[in-house]
Amino acid sequence: MIGYWGKVKKGIVVLTVLAVIGSVATTGIMAKKNEKNIKGNLVIVGGALGSSNSDVYEKFIELSGGKKEAKIGIIPSASGSMKSSVQFKEDLISYGVDEKSIEILPFSSHDFKGTEEDESKWKKNAENHHITKRIKKLTGIWFVGGDQLKITDTLMKENGERTRALEEIWGIYRKGAVLGGTSAGAAIMSDVMITGGDSLGGLRQEFTTEDVSNPEEEYAPVYIEKGLGFFQWGIVDQHFNERSRLGRLAATALRYKTADELAYGIDEDTAMVVNNQEGTISVLGRTNVTIVDVSGSTTTGDGIRDLDISYLSPGDELQVKTKEFTMAEDKLETKGYEYYNFKPLQATGVLSSYGTLPHYLSYSLVDNEAVEEVSSYLYDSKGNGFELTFKQTDETNGYWGYQDGQKDSYSILHVKMDVSPVKVNFSEKDRLKQDFKKSTLDVPESSFDPETKGSLVIVGGALGSSNEEVYNEFIKRAGENGKIGVVPAASSSLKSSHAFKEDLTSYGMSAENIDILPISNHDFKGTEENEEDWIDNKNDPDLAKRILEYDGIWFVGGDQTNITQSLLNEDGTNSQVLSSMWRIYRNGAVLGGTSAGAAIMSDVMIAGGGSYDTLSKGFTENYDGMSQQEGGPGYLEKGLGFFPYGIVDQHFDKKARLGRLIATTAVYGKENELSYGIDEDTALILDNASKTVEVKGRGGVSLVDLSQSDLSPSTHTYKDIRLSWITSGDQYNVESKEFSISDHKVSTKDYEYYEYSAGPHTGVLTPHPGLANYLSYSLLDNVGQDEVKSFSFSQGEGFQLTFSKGNQTEGFWGYRDGNKDDYSFLEVEMDIDPVSVTIEDN
Repeated sequence: MIGYWGKVKKGIVVLTVLAVIGSVATTGIMAKKNEKNIKGNLVIVGGALGSSNSDVYEKFIELSGGKKEAKIGIIPSASGSMKSSVQFKEDLISYGVDEKSIEILPFSSHDFKGTEEDESKWKKNAENHHITKRIKKLTGIWFVGGDQLKITDTLMKENGERTRALEEIWGIYRKGAVLGGTSAGAAIMSDVMITGGDSLGGLRQEFTTEDVSNPEEEYAPVYIEKGLGFFQWGIVDQHFNERSRLGRLAATALRYKTADELAYGIDEDTAMVVNNQEGTISVLGRTNVTIVDVSGSTTTGDGIRDLDISYLSPGDELQVKTKEFTMAEDKLETKGYEYYNFKPLQATGVLSSYGTLPHYLSYSLVDNEAVEEVSSYLYDSKGNGFELTFKQTDETNGYWGYQDGQKDSYSILHVKMDVSPVKVNFSEKDRLKQDFKKSTLDVPESSFDPETKGSLVIVGGALGSSNEEVYNEFIKRAGENGKIGVVPAASSSLKSSHAFKEDLTSYGMSAENIDILPISNHDFKGTEENEEDWIDNKNDPDLAKRILEYDGIWFVGGDQTNITQSLLNEDGTNSQVLSSMWRIYRNGAVLGGTSAGAAIMSDVMIAGGGSYDTLSKGFTENYDGMSQQEGGPGYLEKGLGFFPYGIVDQHFDKKARLGRLIATTAVYGKENELSYGIDEDTALILDNASKTVEVKGRGGVSLVDLSQSDLSPSTHTYKDIRLSWITSGDQYNVESKEFSISDHKVSTKDYEYYEYSAGPHTGVLTPHPGLANYLSYSLLDNVGQDEVKSFSFSQGEGFQLTFSKGNQTEGFWGYRDGNKDDYSFLEVEMDIDPVSVTIEDN
């Protein structure tokens, strides 16, 4: 699909800028009256469908009649090549559909790259009886991603009427066939088709029915065309959370009101399954479907009031006519049982924890008893934009459960959103009002033996049970018949330790070879034994001897200070048990851990604090438990030091910990050493024998280099930071200081895909809100920008973060798990400067 309005492939002429249209006629675009008795279903995917997403593939095959009966046609017309169609066919075959039962239908209005045939001649096939009659035999149709206008151009006549091919598709759909699509193939599903534009253009209530994209502007009006109308109950948008499209969908839903006054935003690698007979919408896949209800909303000048937002996650269902929600059975209500109690900062940029909107609302608002509302901003580089306020009401509720092992899965009902126009002004400032307090932590010299033969598998948290890549790496290094000890000390119960043991056995290890070790400094919930009595086990000679039998040790997540207190003596020396762990590590064992089990790996252990507060306030000597994981000044303790090559931090992407890692490294980093921030569901693998760090898993590892920096924490100024981000298959040699990028990626330098003016990163509605993706799309793979900015602020002051391309900066891109974008980048230059902030009504 058209990813966002400024996307321009090199060699394609950019259309001349037209006058922005403030309002458009709705004739021919408004949704038609719903058809009754459609027996077919829809599987609508928000883009970037992973080949490994078995739930979505299996549901589409099931609704097509099953593996043996399915007859599936793939429509390639949205794409620029046949690659995605061939890939989808191969995926269907891998899930059990007979190759002879799948065909790529010859429908297109343009030529494809990499083929001898001129596929633009296929346009006439949409009226060719001999070709279109093949559709009658199909039980399923799939529309691949690309440019949604190419689908409508192929299947609709110039006068807006349906071609013979489209009539045949409607015919089998009414009789029971399933229709599905991803990205562009999702956009065409509703009558009102969102073809371009972004949230800032939407909130400015600017619309067009012509392509007025201008790469020199930082935003675009919402571009509306007529879709194919298979989805009867509202408007659909896609790549929703990843490209922060709530603003454009909400504005479209308000402008083009449908009978049910609902609109749907589908995240990547996630499907909205529509059952026309039962009138239900359900969710499958990785993340969320957003439901926007505009029935009680109003527009006031340039603002919006009382927009109703709900988020469904896999297993949830909506009954459309009654607007009743059914949550997955394994989720628990958060209302009255909120887990968190902290005062969140406004979501103002890349230093904001839970920087995507669903995460921000889940952790900071709905599952947090301390607040009733939170806010964020969206504005251009001149500061013209909007304040976004999210509020709880009596109808608001949250639902929490685990997904894919012990990854949080939230659903949210009825958060209200207000939008108000503002002007945000920034000016240079010598320093912030807040004094930067240094840490008094005294870190002794590392006792690491450079001849150590063992390895480390350090996971940034939220390790999915399905993350085969990471589990197999740990098992390979321990040996399939290896003996594993699990340290439960960080957790509040034994649940996560048993879950990890079950995961290891599911990957082929023997349960008899996996022990949960009696190591803790506190009691666990749900057990008869008082595990607080285990505190003396750290120096138990029998347990220390037993440790020597293990080929691998795993530290579960929770509170990292519980691990260090359970294994270090009061004077900071190694206990007998910890000494045994060091001994097997030196001799070749693998040590691993997730979340808290990652934090303990370096000599300097970051135990608490948020990015903004650590950069502005520095460090504290007080630790108030797990609540300090959500913010406040940094808190440091001595770690266990298994990783000798720099400081490690975790939950790096979700909790936006770049700022606290920079501040900590500025004080405690060693000369010419990097620091490492590990994303969730991602592992940093240290191989001591080869002196290499490699990444495995679904996210990435950020590497912070301050060797060339000019640092002044006392005046809150940090210059010439170098930031790199590597993903699965990429390596870094800690001895030679050289990177090795996986050979499935190509350099973006001088071959940038995009050319557009990128706005600053301002908060939860910024396109590509995660830092690594923001830099990849907006800077590294964008010839239109040499630098981008982000602002983080609170109470009238804050930071300007400037990210720029230097001589050594380089980006890399490839596909993974089907057709998902996979980026890495090296040596982005970064400055942090203090600023004053004023906000005015606009």
